[in-house]
Amino acid sequence: MNRKQQAKTAVDILMTLCLLFLMPYELIGEAIHEWIGAGMFLLFIIHHILNRKWTGNLTKGRYTPLRIIQTILVILILICILGSMVSGIILSRHVFVFLEIRGLSAPARVIHMTCAYWGFVLMSLHLGIHWGMMMGMAGKIFPKPSKARTWILRLAGIGIAGYGVYAFIKRDILSYLLMQVQYVFFNFEEPVIFFILDYMAAMGLFVFIGYYLRKGLAWKRQGS
Repeated sequence: MNRKQQAKTAVDILMTLCLLFLMPYELIGEAIHEWIGAGMFLLFIIHHILNRKWTGNLTKGRYTPLRIIQTILVILILICILGSMVSGIILSRHVFVFLEIRGLSAPARVIHMTCAYWGFVLMSLHLGIHWGMMMGMAGKIFPKPSKARTWILRLAGIGIAGYGVYAFIKRDILSYLLMQVQYVFFNFEEPVIFFILDYMAAMGLFVFIGYYLRKGLAWKRQGS
């Protein structure tokens, strides 16, 4: 793995961690949430700089169903990130408080929550679509094929996705995606690690969906 690929992997891992730790914002504190959000936006810019070749090729080549889905996902994620950042700056009480933006808190709060939850789902799907490539890089650590290891990973993926369905329902994530509620419920007596583990499982569910969506499209293309 060359240095550029190492940098891409490091940025992707940091973005994933930031995404997870942004969700329990009241459990970790507003100031920490804002600093993680600012860091996430910076990582997002770095991610696109490192992947500028992909952006430069948007108008080139043929668009397969997979490429269309990938492009739509990237555009929607960009909208969510920008929506989260702009609304976050408006709501800021710590990092960007010096801007003194007033009178827009109510709509900004709705936009911030909606973009955050849709961003969570869309970025997890995006990660799932690229999961095979990540597994390929990890596979270089274990060059010798192993059917047992393959089946263990498959069963682990199914298990995480299965619990992810439960966590998705338990945390009422659909209500936040559909804007049915404007405030996220937090149980302050619950250890924050339990909240994060549930969201990791929900993320795993959408990674699982993205991964098998790509495999399904590849299989369909081979069969046509």
